[in-house]
Amino acid sequence: METRGKPANSSAAPARRRSPWLWVVVAALAAAAAGAWTYATMTNRPPGTLFSDQGNLHVQTLKEPITPYNSDPPTSGPHLPYIAPWGIHTEPIPRQLQVHNLEDGGVMVQYNCPEPCPDLVAKLAAIVSGYDQQVILAPYPGMKTRIALTAWARMDAFNDFDESRIRRFISAYRGIDHHPR
Repeated sequence: METRGKPANSSAAPARRRSPWLWVVVAALAAAAAGAWTYATMTNRPPGTLFSDQGNLHVQTLKEPITPYNSDPPTSGPHLPYIAPWGIHTEPIPRQLQVHNLEDGGVMVQYNCPEPCPDLVAKLAAIVSGYDQQVILAPYPGMKTRIALTAWARMDAFNDFDESRIRRFISAYRGIDHHPR
């Protein structure tokens, strides 16, 4: 017996079709989660490029032969037994001296301007002058980029002034001592 188009002996409920909107919502949520994970991974990464640690060998003079540094400006390796004064410098600092400052938890902010660039230097000096210790600003002629930030085994090099990038680098590495224990 049939009633209104249904078989009389059918006890099974009709199969429900899932809405295509459910799959759209699931796909959108998965894409959002993947994007959030990627953003968190990228923004939580320590700033700069990591270089191999070349050790803490002390040399006594600038004329003493050393193994070549694996970065330019240097980020670790042979260095003099004393440091350059913290703060703003108008003359380049010898590489062997820079490295000892890095070993003592310092950050170097260096610039290369083939033509005078007083505006850039003033912006960099405004940042560096906010730190009484462990940050140096100095020119570095011949560098491939206009700006390089170095800390022990780390460097970030770029051409355009970016205050937040510079402050993030300084905050991440300033004050970390690298003397062998």
